[in-house]
Amino acid sequence: MTHVSSPLPTRRSDLLDRLAEPRQYDLAVIGGGATGLGVALDAAARGFSVVLVDSHDFAKGTSSRATKLVHGGVRYLAQGNIALVREALHERTTLLNNAPHLAQPLAFVMPSYKVWETPFYGMGLKMYDALAGKAGLGATQFLGRAKTLQCLPNARQDGLKGGVKYWDGQFDDARLALALARTAAARGALLVNYCPATSLVHENGKVAGFVCEDSASGRQFTVRAKAVVNATGVWVDALRQMDGEAIGRPVKPIVAPSQGVHIVVDREFLPSDHALMVPKTADGRVLFAVPWLGKLILGTTDSPRQDVVREPQAFKEEVAFILDEAARYLTRAPKAADIRSIWVGLRPLVKPQDDDGDNTKKISREHTVLASKSGLVTVTGGKWTTYRAMAEDVLQKCFTVGLLPEKAAGVTNQLPLVGTPGEPVRHRISDAQGLHSYGAEAGAVQALPGGGVELGGGLSEAMVRFAARHEYACTVEDVLARRSRMLFLDARQAIACAPRVAALLQEELGTDPQLDAFLSLAEQYLHAPM
Repeated sequence: MTHVSSPLPTRRSDLLDRLAEPRQYDLAVIGGGATGLGVALDAAARGFSVVLVDSHDFAKGTSSRATKLVHGGVRYLAQGNIALVREALHERTTLLNNAPHLAQPLAFVMPSYKVWETPFYGMGLKMYDALAGKAGLGATQFLGRAKTLQCLPNARQDGLKGGVKYWDGQFDDARLALALARTAAARGALLVNYCPATSLVHENGKVAGFVCEDSASGRQFTVRAKAVVNATGVWVDALRQMDGEAIGRPVKPIVAPSQGVHIVVDREFLPSDHALMVPKTADGRVLFAVPWLGKLILGTTDSPRQDVVREPQAFKEEVAFILDEAARYLTRAPKAADIRSIWVGLRPLVKPQDDDGDNTKKISREHTVLASKSGLVTVTGGKWTTYRAMAEDVLQKCFTVGLLPEKAAGVTNQLPLVGTPGEPVRHRISDAQGLHSYGAEAGAVQALPGGGVELGGGLSEAMVRFAARHEYACTVEDVLARRSRMLFLDARQAIACAPRVAALLQEELGTDPQLDAFLSLAEQYLHAPM
C-alpha cells in the first residue's frame, strides 16, 4: 500500500503552464466530480498520462451535496436490484479502507411504530448483511423499545414498538473528492479547476481533444488526447450534443435530473452517534437524520427538475416536507428558524429511452457508460459509493472501443488516498470538523503560519493557507464550502469567517478571492424558502 508522504504544491500558474505544453495525453477527462476524479486516478494509477479540467471547482456540483452516506443501498434491495447492492457493498468496504480518515462505519436505527415493521424490515436488513458477507460492518440487531430510545434519545415515544439497528458508512464527500484529485496528481495526472472545456476538437470525424479556457485570465488551451471522457454529471447531455452536432448526429438526452434537498440543524435535535432512518416517508422515499461533523443532516427529497443550474435552490414544499416528516419521528423537531444551512444537489439519473423522467424515484441509480460514433466516452448516473467501479468501467470502455491499449484493472482496489494515516483512526466523521480530516497530513497543516489561530468552526488560518498552497483552492467559497465544510454546516458562521479567509487567500495567491460572491451565495444557504 503506497502512501503519499508530503503534500504537492498546486500553484495555478504552474498548472496552466503544464496545460500549455504541446503534447498528446492518453486520457483527457472533462468534469471534476466524483466520477471524473475517479477515472483520472484509475488511469494515472495504471500508468496512463492523464489531464482533467473542470469548469468550476472540483466537486462544486453534485459531488459535494450528497447525503454523506457510503452505502450499499437499502432501498435498492427493496427494489430487487441485488447486483447493484452487491457491487455497492463491495465498494463501500474498499472506500472505508482506502480513506479511513474521511469515511467510516455508522450505525443506523429504524424505529418501528407498527408491530410488523421490526420483523419485516429486520429480515430485509439481515439479507443486506448476507450480501455484504465478510465485508459487513456489523450485524443487524432487533431492538426493543428501551434500547431503541437509548440509541435515539429524541425519538417519538408514542406508539414506539422497538426498532432495527444496522450498519452502513458515512463520509466527507468534498474532501474525499479532493483526496482523489491530489492522489491522481501524485501519480502524475494534471488537474485544473476553473478551466471549462469550451469546444471539442474533431479530426476525421473522431474526437481528438478539446479547447479549454482559464476562467480568470481567459487564456485558452488546446488539449489533445487519444481518449476523451465526458464526466460532467447532470451536464453530460450538453457535451454530447456538442459532439453530435460536430459529426452530424443529433443525440437524445439521457439524463433526468432529480433534486435532493438537505437541511442541517444542531445535534441537540438528535443527540446520538446513531443515525435515524425512516424506510418509507409520505412520498415513498427514505428519510435520514444523520450526525455529521458536529451537526445533524435531515434529508433528502427526490424532485424532478428540468433546469440544471449550478446552485439549485430548495422548493418551499421540499423544506416543509422534510420538517414535517422529522416532526413525525422526533419529540422535539426542528423548525425553519433552527436551520443552520440548507443545500441542494442535482442527481444525474439515467432515464430509460421510453421514459419522460417525471418519476425520478423509480429511475435506476445504476451508472451508464456510452461511446459515441466519434469516440467520445460519456459516463453518468451511479452514486458516490461506486465511483471506483464506475471508473473501471470507463477505462474498460476505452479499451473495448480501441481508444487505449488495455492494462489490468484493480490497481485502485487497495490504493490509500492522500492523508490516509498509518495507524487506526480515532476520530469519527460525526464529530465536529477539525484537523483530523487531514489524516496523516495534519502535522504539515499545523506547521504552517497560523496553526494555532482559530477562525471558527474548527477552521484555522493554517488550514486556509494549506488549501491555497496544496489543495487547489482559489476562492473563499472553495475554502468554506469544500476544503472546510463550514458553509454546509453553519452558513451564518461561514459568513462571519469569510472576510478573514479572503484576506488570507489574497495574501497567499495574490488574486481576487471573490468575497462578495461568497457572501451572496451564503445567504441562499442560510434562508429556507417558506
